[in-house]
Amino acid sequence: MGLAQGLEDCLLAAADPEPVEVLRADGASAFVLSCEHGGRAIPSRLGDLGLAAGEIDRHIGWDIGAEAVARGLSAALDAALVLQRYSRLVIDCNRPRAAADCIPPVSDGTEVPANRALDSGARRRRWDEIHRPFHAALAALLNRRVETGKRAALVAVHSFTPRLAVQGGARPWHLGLLWRRNGGLAEALMAALGRAAPELVIAHNQPYRIDDASDFTIPVHGEARAIPHVLLEIRQDQIVTPDGQARWTRLLADALRACEPQLFLKGA
Repeated sequence: MGLAQGLEDCLLAAADPEPVEVLRADGASAFVLSCEHGGRAIPSRLGDLGLAAGEIDRHIGWDIGAEAVARGLSAALDAALVLQRYSRLVIDCNRPRAAADCIPPVSDGTEVPANRALDSGARRRRWDEIHRPFHAALAALLNRRVETGKRAALVAVHSFTPRLAVQGGARPWHLGLLWRRNGGLAEALMAALGRAAPELVIAHNQPYRIDDASDFTIPVHGEARAIPHVLLEIRQDQIVTPDGQARWTRLLADALRACEPQLFLKGA
């Protein structure tokens, strides 16, 4: 294969950001954090995905505020964090490969021209160069903890828009705690947050539910390892500002610390 052909076969150019950032890989906390939708970078070879100016900054392009909260939790807890840098419109790193919105042609009513009519090679490059490295890094970190006898619990940090443009009513929850087969961590967090901030509207499995067809991180890394796990969905108007991000970082860090001993004592 010649040099030119090799470059054509790659999605990411040398000047593009690495797809994965790992913080505090050897953090003392049992909690391992992931942030699948924290970034909004676009590979230079994809231009602006054909989007109008400003579209990538909306909720369709990234989980607003999630990266800041995830970084704050990592620092507050001394917890490992695996962060994904590219926009979910390039490839959604919390979707299985077969999911229709793994590389979405439309997101909440907005067309993504660069995602239309992709051939198998273009789809494979996005998967191999962005999706796969993120999950390989998360798997390696979790496997190392399990193999060395360290406690591990997975917390995926996400955020959701207060209202979708398409078929969207108001979403009243401040926080959703998503889980499917093992609710130990979610139940403990619900109790701890209820004591600390009873004014908050918190619900299990809102505004989404974990499903094999639409989720990747929790089924593959949490359920398959039988470790405690939860996916956090924070409403974006709560964490759009630095003050809101700091407040939610404190609330969640305190709640996670409070529930950690009972979580492992019960083998949740």
